[in-house]
Amino acid sequence: MKTRTLALMGAAAALALSVGLALAGPGEPGHSHKSFAAGEPGDPTKPVARTIEVTMKETDDAKMLFEPNKVEIKRGEQVKFVLRNHGQVDHEFMLDSIENNAKHKVQMQKNPDMEHDDPNGKRLTPKDSNEIVWRFTKAGTFEFACLIPGHYESGMHGTVVVK
Repeated sequence: MKTRTLALMGAAAALALSVGLALAGPGEPGHSHKSFAAGEPGDPTKPVARTIEVTMKETDDAKMLFEPNKVEIKRGEQVKFVLRNHGQVDHEFMLDSIENNAKHKVQMQKNPDMEHDDPNGKRLTPKDSNEIVWRFTKAGTFEFACLIPGHYESGMHGTVVVK
């Protein structure tokens, strides 16, 4: 099992060395942050309804995942996502609609080292942590996903249901 993890780490390192750094910003295709499908950035000076810890990791059978992979939230609720990368490779958390994440995934395939420090997404190095405060203003089903090439396909996506 360690061989698969080492192979995954080696492939990620080779990919990182072979592609230049790309930073996500308002001018990047698929990165307009004027509005968000899943609501809006929260106000960190106001209380949150709850804190949701989300762990990112790889498994011994070469899967990648978020724990938990499904969250239910009340419309209007402001929550704090505490993101922790317990894995051996970089991971990201992008909160958006399923459709927008699919478009963003295409951009990530073209620019795999794109870094995120957006209101609705963060990229974390191994053993790193970060937070997102978000207010869910719209009802519906949304997605959080790791869009680093190969990670989504390995199972690294989850659902937010806003009622």
